[in-house]
Amino acid sequence: MASISREEVTDEVLMMRFQGGDRAAFAGLVRRHKTNVYNFILRQVRAPQIAEDLVQDVFVKIVQNAADFKHEARFSTWAYAIARNVCIDHLRKAALRRHPSLDQATSTSSGEEGPTLAERTADAHPTASVERVAIGAELGHRITHAVERLPAEQREVFLLREIGHVPFKDIAEITGVPENTVKSRMRYALERLQEALAEYEDYARALR
Repeated sequence: MASISREEVTDEVLMMRFQGGDRAAFAGLVRRHKTNVYNFILRQVRAPQIAEDLVQDVFVKIVQNAADFKHEARFSTWAYAIARNVCIDHLRKAALRRHPSLDQATSTSSGEEGPTLAERTADAHPTASVERVAIGAELGHRITHAVERLPAEQREVFLLREIGHVPFKDIAEITGVPENTVKSRMRYALERLQEALAEYEDYARALR
């Protein structure tokens, strides 16, 4: 069977095929969304191994609740709603647990360990000056820690938007608040990040 690509079919079509018993369609959904779901969860729970376990829980729940998926809905919105609930359940049970920094390597779409946010932000071009590379790396660390310090409601919206690429309307549906509230939380999150990056004025301006 030919491999399933994003260009060939939508997530919703793949989910419909999976509901009809096509296991390869589900594998395609996992390949498409596992990395972003992992990164979203990691920045909520702040522990790579726990994030890996919770990602598995998310996809198990997707399988268990596949019959409930409505074809007119966006798969990504439905999946992130499940991921959000999995995170909430975990954090509720481990509210007092200390977690390591979010400054961890993220996984790639192939499941291999990828660069951290700091590394992705740094200018890795071979002709870049040492000073520029150092500034880029420091900026990445600042962004990571600034996101960690965001209030939970703002961080959730920021991560859904920036990592999950979820539309504001769908974030409102996931979080159960009005769309204007979602946009306000995003605006406040960006303002806080701009303040944290004030000394990197050129970079912070890109967040506006």
